[in-house]
Amino acid sequence: MTEPTAITIPLINPNEPGALLAALYVTSGQRVERGNKLCTLETTKSTVELTAEADGYVVGLTSTVGQTLLAGEILGYLADSPDWTPPAIPVAAEGQKLSRQADLRISQTALILAQKHNVDLTQFSSEVFITEKLVQGLIERSAEPELELKAGQFDPNAVIIYGGGGHGKALIDLIRMLSTYPIAGIVDDGIPIGSGIIGAQVLGGSAILEKLIAAGVHLAANAVGGIGNITSRINVFERLASAGFYCPTLVHPTAFVEPSATLSEGVQVMPHAYVGSDVHVGFGSIINTGAIVSHDCTIGEYANLSPGAILAGEVSMGDAALVGMGVTVNLHVKIGSRARVGNGATVKQDVPEGGIVRAGMIWPE
Repeated sequence: MTEPTAITIPLINPNEPGALLAALYVTSGQRVERGNKLCTLETTKSTVELTAEADGYVVGLTSTVGQTLLAGEILGYLADSPDWTPPAIPVAAEGQKLSRQADLRISQTALILAQKHNVDLTQFSSEVFITEKLVQGLIERSAEPELELKAGQFDPNAVIIYGGGGHGKALIDLIRMLSTYPIAGIVDDGIPIGSGIIGAQVLGGSAILEKLIAAGVHLAANAVGGIGNITSRINVFERLASAGFYCPTLVHPTAFVEPSATLSEGVQVMPHAYVGSDVHVGFGSIINTGAIVSHDCTIGEYANLSPGAILAGEVSMGDAALVGMGVTVNLHVKIGSRARVGNGATVKQDVPEGGIVRAGMIWPE
């Protein structure tokens, strides 16, 4: 019997670990041929069709349309027989630090590596799909010497940036343009201590937060965008608040914010964005590059308005809602909490809480 082929979710965007399962064209037990379409995946920046890498029967499908899947996650398998049973996730031996809730999401290779090095997987958030790379990074960091931090070694206005990915780089440049907050360094659980990111040093992972507070750093910028999983961004804000950090409002010098608009703490307004008259933007939300927020709009907490998106007047976005690149939202429309609007869509009527508008479509159809 030929070894079954895993249908693995690819990393479509390096700065966005998750992808929306926008369409599923197969069912469990269905026979497919190499090259047949299996599903459509969407991120805020692109749409990808996943095809079969080999002939076989589709088995082990557990995901549903509308679900966010993380890179490295297994959608299912292609097997010689529809009766083949996918392998179960191994259970850790007694005494190993692998105790975990039933919702453990980890790749087989990551689990084997964790077992080999006796890694405590409870260090990872339950929202994270644990890959071999994440486990390897944790192993490497545990062997690194910690940075020595001393009280008073940082400027009183110094800020840390939590997250060293693409959004982190954008925030580094934004903060340097402001010349208000010296950058103390980067905090990232997946990058080795001492690494440089466009001139800013990685100080360590989340475990260093309390030491930074003791050393006199009290300001932080959240660079975890949370596009694939908004909970990850919310968790970072909660972690920073618990450690005692304050998240200042950051507005790029090329952005324009009308005097009557109000921006809450932790809001980030990126280059060439416009925020109109009497607009309110809630805590921790992102108004990305070139986005337009017209008069009287209300944006909730943790919302993300992607590059080039346009909100007409009196639009409201609920908490943790996402509006993709180049989206146009008509006058008076309400986007519900945790709703997701794909790139290039036109929204003419309200989108319900948790609703999904696919990329390029006119809503409602």
